[in-house]
Amino acid sequence: MRKGFSVRHQPGFTAIAIACFALLYLPVVTLVVYAFNSAPSVAAWGGFSLHWFEVALTNSDVIDASVRSFQIATVAATLATVFATMAALATTRTRRYRGQTFIYAFINQPLMVPEIVTAVALLIIVAQLKAVTGYSGLGYLIAAHTAFCIPFAYLPIRARLENMDLSLERAAADLYAKPLYTFRRVTLPLLWPGILGAFMLAFVLSLDDVVITEFVKSGGQDTLPTYMLGQIRRGITPEMNAISTAFLLLSVVIVTLFFVVSRKRT
Repeated sequence: MRKGFSVRHQPGFTAIAIACFALLYLPVVTLVVYAFNSAPSVAAWGGFSLHWFEVALTNSDVIDASVRSFQIATVAATLATVFATMAALATTRTRRYRGQTFIYAFINQPLMVPEIVTAVALLIIVAQLKAVTGYSGLGYLIAAHTAFCIPFAYLPIRARLENMDLSLERAAADLYAKPLYTFRRVTLPLLWPGILGAFMLAFVLSLDDVVITEFVKSGGQDTLPTYMLGQIRRGITPEMNAISTAFLLLSVVIVTLFFVVSRKRT
């Protein structure tokens, strides 16, 4: 009997897999290790120390930038998830209508546009609004991050809706349940893992965005990524490693929580 094809049995598969994992994770491991370096260098090991974590925690600029980043990411991810959910429902829970494919392509078009193009376009609009209104607060950054994150949040929500069994929604309709009640009691609980995934993706994208933030922000509105970029231009110290390690730990916690919650919901 002929054995089935398995890519694992191909020559060189193990070596290529190990090389890929090394390229992916070796830089991250190196960053984490040198975050605990006592020497003021990212290349020479001087012994284990938590000194750079203490420096980061007592740096008021780091704290302000971190708080600002979380505020923007939380609001932008929430708005992007709400808008993406409405867009996904409008393109999956309605009868076919003229222009539906165009709307789907229009929502996903920003995924194909280079981020620098989006940043320049937003810069032009924001500059004009600032000149007209005189307002230069965080609202522009929140709006820009929301617009940038909507297509990314839309994809997992739409995928979840397309793979959901419609029998429960049809049964609710047959029992004369109103559309809003059906959505709240049937569709939303089944859709919840997709919404969580969309929020997490939008949150992470907003949290580490540099290009759009650099173009749209006003003076004194540095987020943590733009602050780190400015510091790196002056010189790299293990403080940057410590901050990056803290954000890496936060990402692991978010992904773990999402995995646990989504398993309970599915």
